Amino acid sequence: MSDSRDKIYATPQLDIAGFRFDQAVASVFPDMIKRSVPGYETIISMTGTLAERYVQANSRCYDLGCSLGASSIAMRHHIQQPGCEIISVDNSEDMLKQCRVILQQDQSNSEHSPVEPSPIEHTPVELVCGNVEDIPIVNASMVVLNFTLQFIPLEQRAKLLHKIADGLLPGGVLVLSEKVAFTDQQHHELMIDLHHNFKRANGYSDLEISQKRSSLEDVLIPETLEIHRQRLRQAGFSSVDVWFQCFNFASLIALK
Repeated sequence: MSDSRDKIYATPQLDIAGFRFDQAVASVFPDMIKRSVPGYETIISMTGTLAERYVQANSRCYDLGCSLGASSIAMRHHIQQPGCEIISVDNSEDMLKQCRVILQQDQSNSEHSPVEPSPIEHTPVELVCGNVEDIPIVNASMVVLNFTLQFIPLEQRAKLLHKIADGLLPGGVLVLSEKVAFTDQQHHELMIDLHHNFKRANGYSDLEISQKRSSLEDVLIPETLEIHRQRLRQAGFSSVDVWFQCFNFASLIALK
């Protein structure tokens, strides 16, 4: 796994292009997301815990917008049921190329572990390059959308969630993690300031923060938690609420 330091926005850029998950981002992504998203490691860990609880035998798990596969690996290490498979989807071949290396390394570490392997170590992971909006969701007991929906066009989000709900088995779970907005402008600005302070504490300069924010404008569109709750209920989920939040980042659990 790459441990390169994220310096993509460390020097002034005259023309800041829209953020893309290209090879440059893939090479520093673990460092970028750890230093940019408060609570990211907790969310990934909880993804594994939820897999242990909700994944059903002979079902599929989907990691939509899998990036480098952190959620896929968390599920794979905690699935307790036989006959399962994980479908990991991303539309960036650069991200999937790096993800493939990480998954192979994880498989090798499992095979050479002195601990007797359990059935969870053999849950296969299939990597698919494509848009998550185009992927059929079939026989699913768990679907993960960790910081993915925020990059989907607003008008396509409801349709995607309806498709996920329709493809989930009864008792299935969706994990939806997002950067969120707030209706109260003062609170909204406070959460942004606190997030920027978090990034400064992790070594990002004001230049890096400003330039990355510009690159994400019109690419990452956050919404309020209430909008997320309403849309999930309208999609057919019976139970929806937040399990984790830090500043303007939150994760919801939606049950079929």
